[in-house]
Amino acid sequence: MCGLVGFVGVVDDVLLKRMTKQLAHRGPDGEGFWIDKELGVHFGHRRLAIIDIAGGYQPMWNEDGTVGVVFNGQIYNHLQLRHELVQLGHVFQSSHSDTEVLVHGYEAWGHGLAERLNGMFAFAIIDRQAGRLYLARDRFGEKPLYWSPVPGGIAFASELSALALHPNVSRSIDPRAPQKFFAHGFIPAPNALMQGASKLCA
Repeated sequence: MCGLVGFVGVVDDVLLKRMTKQLAHRGPDGEGFWIDKELGVHFGHRRLAIIDIAGGYQPMWNEDGTVGVVFNGQIYNHLQLRHELVQLGHVFQSSHSDTEVLVHGYEAWGHGLAERLNGMFAFAIIDRQAGRLYLARDRFGEKPLYWSPVPGGIAFASELSALALHPNVSRSIDPRAPQKFFAHGFIPAPNALMQGASKLCA
């Protein structure tokens, strides 16, 4: 289990580190930060090393640093996808990282990437050339990702506790959330416990 956070807005490295630290229990093996001052994009990651123990630190980038990812989960068919991507001419830096498959998979298939993935996942990809942020999660929501609009962009995190640290995210309880919980036994996406926040849908 790993944790990811991020937001788009005024550059604030202190806030990014606070939000990331909130997810320390999800990733005791390391942390990573990245800020694009021009785009105002912030990425934070807490890592639990499972597959690529030595080389899987995040954010992870393509060769020229234009596409990067923060990721929580496991891609079960990553070896098959790696083979397809190598055949398409993509060059991998690692020998077995499922995270790196996401970077090159986005380069090859864009928003069609998530449809090709078999696994449990939540991730955020930044395409610096296009100025585009791409968020996705698995179909069953096994690896949730929460988000909320904020001035100038959005904020997102693996847990509401981290998202709530952003000063422009409401901490008020959504009055519909308890109703959803008692009706379903859980709060279904896109609903979330906090007003203004949403669970990312598949």
